[in-house]
Amino acid sequence: MRYSDAGVDINRMNKVKNAIGKMVRSTFSPAVLSEIGLFGALFKAPSGKNPVLVASCDSVGTKILIAREMQQFDTVGIDIVNHCVNDILTLGARPLFFLDYIAHSDLSSNQLLAIVKGLTRACQENNCALIGGETAMMPDIYPAGDFDLVGFIVGGVEFNNIVNPERLNPGDWLIGIPSNGLHTNGYSLARKVFFERHNLSVHSEIKGLKRSLGNELLRPHRSYLKVLYPLLKKIKALAHITGGGFYDNIARILPAETSCIIKKSSWRIPPIFQVLQKLGDVPEEEMYRTFNMGIGMVIFVNPDKGEEVLRKIPGARKIGRVVRGTFGVLIV
Repeated sequence: MRYSDAGVDINRMNKVKNAIGKMVRSTFSPAVLSEIGLFGALFKAPSGKNPVLVASCDSVGTKILIAREMQQFDTVGIDIVNHCVNDILTLGARPLFFLDYIAHSDLSSNQLLAIVKGLTRACQENNCALIGGETAMMPDIYPAGDFDLVGFIVGGVEFNNIVNPERLNPGDWLIGIPSNGLHTNGYSLARKVFFERHNLSVHSEIKGLKRSLGNELLRPHRSYLKVLYPLLKKIKALAHITGGGFYDNIARILPAETSCIIKKSSWRIPPIFQVLQKLGDVPEEEMYRTFNMGIGMVIFVNPDKGEEVLRKIPGARKIGRVVRGTFGVLIV
């Protein structure tokens, strides 16, 4: 027997790796000191008086099941890069390099190339080098057509420029920046509501949505790097609204003895969340604990900087304020 008889085709995977070389190299900067294909990748450490490396790791989650049903694989590559970029941005870091991990059983070469195409595009847009990764064929773990996509990012920030939420004070503003849909969280609940309870498909057209359900759910996770990085010196803290929604992601950065009040009427809830809540009969609190509800990033600023920051961020809204107390996050 050969390895291919067990479902792992090394020759095909090597051809895919060779095919992605040009895409990957297009993300390289002079700081990349190695070629692709080695056992590791070399990247020149950032210069500065006191540089700090910031790392994060995440996955696309069950959104990949929507991509599989739609047979559209490039957007999930964008998702994982932008998600990780936003995570390290909350600490004031800008991305340096990114690595991916794709595990599957039988994805075609074109499907794998589409995933890498999305990774490449997002890395280029975030000025981040895609310096390596791993593609693993595991037919006995992943059923036919299934796959997983994980990303690992490293960024850099000067020690004195690290965003430190401990500086928050009662009276500080919360400013919300619009999301681009569900981003990469809450898909297990969304799929249960749409596809199990109501037997809809990714091709279903739903009143109130401007595109098919699948296309709505596959809208890529938005990166906030370009709009926020130039403003970091005016920002006291950031909360990336991912898994855990408003309650968990905001509570985790609040200093002791402080809480915040959010006014849900201060921004327009996008139709996809309204449809999901109605069809699933999902309690409102559960919606704000699971989804971003149209706000992908929350920034905290001094009141005297608030109006200036609002003017410089398209679509931004003042959505709340920091107060004294220990109740955490209150949405009214």
